[in-house]
Amino acid sequence: MTFTKPTGLACAAIAIAALLEACAPQPRPSTTRLYAVDQRGAARSCTVPQVTAVAGAEVPVRMAVGNDGGWCAITVESGGRPFSHGLLTARAQNGSVFIHSVGDATRIDYRPDRGFAGLDSFTVKLRPGDAVLRASVAVTRG
Repeated sequence: MTFTKPTGLACAAIAIAALLEACAPQPRPSTTRLYAVDQRGAARSCTVPQVTAVAGAEVPVRMAVGNDGGWCAITVESGGRPFSHGLLTARAQNGSVFIHSVGDATRIDYRPDRGFAGLDSFTVKLRPGDAVLRASVAVTRG
């Protein structure tokens, strides 16, 4: 068997083929998703039930949180996918609310204002589907 040295044109063709192969779409890895939830900053005392939202329904939620500077979260299940967004339709008077996705759920974090103790409330409309959560919050000192 004899081998011949490739010409410059053959080398260029091999290089172009290798570049095109590298740019070709690669097979996707498994669709199993892994999520890490950042729990730093959570209040030491936080009591909230698990919430399942149904399109067009209003869900009352009772929260209890100790005001130690941390947040307390409502995790809203919605059938395997988080809501695309939430609208704060009635804001908390004595704290802040943050709506975001964590894995396959929507999470609504409430953080009471520094030094506040008492009752607070807020309302969130989740989209799509217009599920409404009316949260009443009992805040105690740290």
